[in-house]
Amino acid sequence: MAMADLKAIADCMISSGYGRECVKIYKTIRKSIVDESLYHLGVERQISLSHLQKMDWEMVELKIKTWLNAVKVAVKTLFYGERILCDHVFSASDSIRESCFSEISKEGALILFGFPETVAKCKKTPEKMFRTLDLYEAISDLLPEIQSIFSYESTSTVRSQAINSLIKLGDAVRTMLTDFETAIQKDPSKATVPGGGVHPLTRYVMNYISLLADYSDALADIVADWPLNLQTPLPESYFGSPSELDDSPVSVRFAWLVLVLLCKLDGKAELYKDVALSYLFLANNLQYVVAKVRSSNLKLFLGDDWVNKHELKVKQYASNYERMGWSKVISSLPEDPTAEISPDQARDCYKKFGAAFEEAYKKQSSWVVPDPKLRDEIKVSVARKLGAAYGNFYEKNRGGPGSFVKFAPDDLGNYLSDLFYGNGSTGSVSSHSSGIRGH
Repeated sequence: MAMADLKAIADCMISSGYGRECVKIYKTIRKSIVDESLYHLGVERQISLSHLQKMDWEMVELKIKTWLNAVKVAVKTLFYGERILCDHVFSASDSIRESCFSEISKEGALILFGFPETVAKCKKTPEKMFRTLDLYEAISDLLPEIQSIFSYESTSTVRSQAINSLIKLGDAVRTMLTDFETAIQKDPSKATVPGGGVHPLTRYVMNYISLLADYSDALADIVADWPLNLQTPLPESYFGSPSELDDSPVSVRFAWLVLVLLCKLDGKAELYKDVALSYLFLANNLQYVVAKVRSSNLKLFLGDDWVNKHELKVKQYASNYERMGWSKVISSLPEDPTAEISPDQARDCYKKFGAAFEEAYKKQSSWVVPDPKLRDEIKVSVARKLGAAYGNFYEKNRGGPGSFVKFAPDDLGNYLSDLFYGNGSTGSVSSHSSGIRGH
């Protein structure tokens, strides 16, 4: 009814020769309403780049959050409603309704859609990636409506501003992705993680990438025409079965970032003086990577083959740890534990085995395996291998050697159960009460 009344008034004034006065009053009143509505939505007057760069990022984030809420209301309700109202009230004249809508909405719209471009021009840091993607998604999602509402030639600058902001945001994301990759490659930390645990770089990178995977649609647009410049292509073996490989630009980009991390971790593993610990470090970190991929949208891009292949790699690292960490203990026993040997030889084997086991146990008491499943798998595997060799030897030579028998076969599992928690408090087998000493 209000729209019908306004149209009737406008038609009457225009037909009576007061068209200019009608349009002037309409523009003045409606523009003030639009400007006031934008103000209440939290849309500030044009914020300069220098002013924005002086703000703490937390303050900029608050402004971005306000803008994200405001832009949806502004496009879907405020500008959309204003366009409908202008088209209805001045339906008798195309030129008048275009002129009215342009003058009423153009200034506010340019301020609204100019804000993301200003943000995109700010200094690029990894922490700004996700808010930049939020801005990109918001404009990208609303762009069809923006182009429809501001379809007049006189509002072409509004359409151009929205598209330009989208382009600048995309450029900013590409810059930050490049900087992120470079930061991984140049990570300067030389300190080893105590106990071979998960490196802070692994946690940071995988948490970051898994969050990026939540912006897959926006990233797909941004990297679509931005090929990954590699000296050599990613090996097919890195993905798994080529027939199931999703070789979209965004999938390749994710695969590459993870590969850059894994290569960096290989270098950090070399910082450990103990080879067994270096393999445990690789197993722990790759397990963390695989778990992150499996539990996030990254799995949609890297695929099941990638996950399965790298889970096998975790098992290989764990197997290498077992071989290097317990070979001295196992080699202290005869190659054939069931072979006939003299009591003196048996006593000597018991002494060597006890000393080697104590040494390995003490050294590894501060080592860690954070993932419960991997921890149990390694313990079971080590216990099975040690138990098989030592159990056969013990059964064959359980009489005679006397006080040199420090462990019963069942004791080994008890000692191993304390490993990989990294507390180091069980660093000596003497902390256990052995029911077999002096047996």
